[in-house]
Amino acid sequence: MISAKLIEQAENHVDFGAFFGELATMVGYRTESTSAGGRVALKAYLDEILTPALAGLGCSVTEYPNPDPAGGPFLVGTRVESPESPTVLCYGHADVVDGQSGQWRDCRDPWTLTAEGDRWYGRGAADNKGQHLVNITALRLLLADQGALGFNLTWLFETGEEIGSPGLAEFAAAHRDELKADVLIASDGPRLDATTPTLFLGARGGVGIMLDVDLRPDAYHSGNWGGVLRNPATTLAGAIASLVDGHGRIQVPELLPPELPDAVRAALAGVQVANSPGDPVADEGWGDTSLTAAERLYGWNTLEVLSLGAADVDNPVNAIPGRARAILQLRYVAGTNVDHLTEVIARHLATHGYPMVGVTMLNSFPASRTEIDGTWPQWAKQTLEQVTGKPVAVLPNIGGSLPNHVFTDILGLPTLWLPHSYPGCLQHAPDEHMLRPIAREGIVLAIALFHALGNQVSSGKDSQ
Repeated sequence: MISAKLIEQAENHVDFGAFFGELATMVGYRTESTSAGGRVALKAYLDEILTPALAGLGCSVTEYPNPDPAGGPFLVGTRVESPESPTVLCYGHADVVDGQSGQWRDCRDPWTLTAEGDRWYGRGAADNKGQHLVNITALRLLLADQGALGFNLTWLFETGEEIGSPGLAEFAAAHRDELKADVLIASDGPRLDATTPTLFLGARGGVGIMLDVDLRPDAYHSGNWGGVLRNPATTLAGAIASLVDGHGRIQVPELLPPELPDAVRAALAGVQVANSPGDPVADEGWGDTSLTAAERLYGWNTLEVLSLGAADVDNPVNAIPGRARAILQLRYVAGTNVDHLTEVIARHLATHGYPMVGVTMLNSFPASRTEIDGTWPQWAKQTLEQVTGKPVAVLPNIGGSLPNHVFTDILGLPTLWLPHSYPGCLQHAPDEHMLRPIAREGIVLAIALFHALGNQVSSGKDSQ
């Protein structure tokens, strides 16, 4: 266990304003990966914030160009204490989404960290600057207290996570030796809720699917041609309903995972979703009601309609449109076979009388997870529960997306994600914020995990 003195130092770091001041400086860098100006700010953030921070941890620091021209550079920091010690790989991303200036409440500036009660508003406060600052702070405090970490440390920062991590997989594959480690410990995404310390072990994947019913170039009068010409909007509605019914239940067995593993079911028993003030209320009867809400969100697949349209919805005319389109997304867990998704969906639609519906796969990202009953997750859960004195939620994966597959599938690592945010943080939206209590507790949790690893070298590897 970490000492009471070290816990007090961690809490004081937040209570006396040091953490807020450093985060305010970080938020001030407009590191949008979607703009030319943001690319300049990202380079400055690497040079002026992250490189000194990693050097302060005793790391040698190298910046690498991205093999994909769509992405920005990578930063790698390396501290080697002993070849016999375990190595931890940490990860974070320096980029943020668009600041959405002018859309924040009370005229807040997204690039100025603003404290209102326990909420610290600013772009990147939760995603991901505040989260990687928690872990950097924990390592600093541990190093100052012990004079050593007790393990080797590698940090990997990317600058394009918000645009799909271009080049990250290729970079990891080309730098396997430099990124070789025993475990990934990283922070991104939300906790289960604001008050529940959480570990998650991976991420659901996602595939965009466009359905296009393009029947004719012109629209024809609905009185003169109704009942004679096929309506593409009606056809599209029927096609979608054959894939996912009006209650959110997937109708195509090939779009579902083969099973809900017993270990996943056991881990999710008792987990409550939508459990924070301000969360939307989960709809009863939506999705596969043989599963709990937690099982549907973290252990199962969902097919969502993201957009749907034909003609001009706001200004309809008495005409049968010639074309209708929809964008769907399959969110899926590890174990789902998505290799032939176009063929599977097209064949299903044709079988159900909709051969005229075109199917096109759009952007995608893979699912991955570390086995929930493995050595590393069990060790981490026990460590965190010892320092918190309360249950820690262990999720097989978050519902959203992260480049976890790079670490599990390419680098072959067990992955432990310790998030320092919560579902209501409004990441990617105006009024993004970090909660002060989560930052305060997060530093303690991170120190506990790093301390336990450095002082329990015999914790062992996860066989996955």
